[in-house]
Amino acid sequence: MVRATREDPTREEKALPAVAPHTSTTQAFPPPGGRVQRDSGHARARPAGADGAGPGRLGPGWFAAVMGTGIVAVAAATLPRTLPGLRGAATVVWAGAGLLLIVLAARYLGQRKLRVHAGDPLLAQFLGAPPMALLTVGAGALLLGPRLIGERAALDVDRVLWSAGTALGLASACAVPYLMVTRHRFAPDAASGGWLLPVVPPVVSAATGALLVPRTPAGQPRLALLLGCYAMLGLGLMAVLLVLAMVYSRLVHHEAPSGATVPTVWIGVGALDQAVTALGALATAAPGTLPAPYARGSAVAALLGGLGIWGFALLWLALATALTVREIRRGLPFAPTWWSFIFPLGACVTGTSALAARTGSQPFVWSAVALYVLLVAAWAVVAWHSLRHAAGQRRDGAPVRAPRPSRRRRQFRS
Repeated sequence: MVRATREDPTREEKALPAVAPHTSTTQAFPPPGGRVQRDSGHARARPAGADGAGPGRLGPGWFAAVMGTGIVAVAAATLPRTLPGLRGAATVVWAGAGLLLIVLAARYLGQRKLRVHAGDPLLAQFLGAPPMALLTVGAGALLLGPRLIGERAALDVDRVLWSAGTALGLASACAVPYLMVTRHRFAPDAASGGWLLPVVPPVVSAATGALLVPRTPAGQPRLALLLGCYAMLGLGLMAVLLVLAMVYSRLVHHEAPSGATVPTVWIGVGALDQAVTALGALATAAPGTLPAPYARGSAVAALLGGLGIWGFALLWLALATALTVREIRRGLPFAPTWWSFIFPLGACVTGTSALAARTGSQPFVWSAVALYVLLVAAWAVVAWHSLRHAAGQRRDGAPVRAPRPSRRRRQFRS
């Protein structure tokens, strides 16, 4: 891929009318004339129709449905309070997420459009969704799978999915920011919650990898896994904070997001609460792996650091909720981005449950339960609308399209 060259504007270009700022949160910023100048090598790398609008095209954003469905099951397994039959129902939901993952992965890989999607400023952001889908289903295999497929098979499934998801997640966290710097061009108001998707997977790897630490051979393999999870937590969390600063700056200095872009603001909540979940899970796995002083330090970090991040997540949750209510009053259209509500809510449940388990605080316990009830209700609504949407697309003969914003409303189409 050859980076598009940027030349100093000529007198003629300066005389052209100024291009109005593009209201899309992810589309490349058009220079005078409305087209991004690229050399021939770049044009060949991103042919016409690379937006996924052709028949049978599937964008990576649909893997958020696997993430959302899987987190409903995983969150049920971590709740500090449970109900009879809840674990069995969660196992069924996890199995459904696994089947959906297989179907989407087979179809997506069959398209052979990964390079094309990586070259698209919008679709490249959603390349973080497939690794998180793998990691979520893998964690569910370890927490819920043994009663269905056996302890050994569940462990093997989780190891395979965690390894694949971690490798793809690290690639996403490194490659997509590189493409954003060297290849993609964005308007000043382009930052959105979708920019978090490529950098969150390492945080999810840290949280789910902690479950594998006690099941890894003692000694250097177990120590390497634990330290690697801490390193991935730091990688992802620092990147998340950088992106959140850009998103907040965009919210303050430009027009508020509207249409189907609004749900992506919730991704910040999920990223922060996943860090809380990871801190708690790693502190639980640290004794016996780290020397005693550092194991105790990890417990302190899980409590004090987790509480601090959880408080910041509440602030972002309040902001995201207010923006969503504002848009619902105007008429919030359904789009695949509605799945951006679900995984963050699930992360709220797992993060709050981790703090409840560490503190024994009843407010945390019942907050986790209340959030889980809200999660299940939201998941049912989004899943129903998604099924109706898919059925309508099939009935009308329209292709399944990757989400892409319009000029005025940032309307994502699937």
